[in-house]
Amino acid sequence: MTNTNKIKESLSLKARKFINYFLKGLLISLPIYATYRIIRGSLETLDAVLAFETKGLGFLIVIFTITLLGIIGSTIFTRPVIDLMDDIFSKIPLVKVIYTSIKDLIEAFVGDKKKFNKPVLVQLTPGIYKPGFITQDDLEFMGLKDMVAVYLPHSYAFSGNVFLVEKEKIIKYSGESGDLMKFIISGGIIQNDDKNK
Repeated sequence: MTNTNKIKESLSLKARKFINYFLKGLLISLPIYATYRIIRGSLETLDAVLAFETKGLGFLIVIFTITLLGIIGSTIFTRPVIDLMDDIFSKIPLVKVIYTSIKDLIEAFVGDKKKFNKPVLVQLTPGIYKPGFITQDDLEFMGLKDMVAVYLPHSYAFSGNVFLVEKEKIIKYSGESGDLMKFIISGGIIQNDDKNK
């Protein structure tokens, strides 16, 4: 091997090491920076909208107001008003799609009737399974007697797809729904001690 080739190989190795370290640095810094920017941006927006000079005061007031609305909304007297508003928003053509989608998504996670409470593993092909959540046990209204609707979330995102799956391809997961969701969102990095059936 000539000196020129040795120099090229050495530079190539150093370049690969540099790129590898750079990518590792991105993995460490990007989540921290993104979290910081989202929190800071939210606080600044709230403070600007509410025109407060004390940093973070707008955020605290919004948290308090939302909690207070939750308390008021839980009383018998305000329930008819909330139901009326819900009915109005659910009937306006374009608003209906946005309003009902957001409402259903929030209720799926924090409502009284949580939707993602039936964790399963779906067999895609022999030996390959995808974790998800049954959202409909009965699809007879679609003419699909022995099938269920399963929501399969994406990793590193709060999105996913709904699949109609044969019941025989489903394996019930014995662990907690929240643990399975964390496992999926993290791309399988977070480990759970629970065993699946």
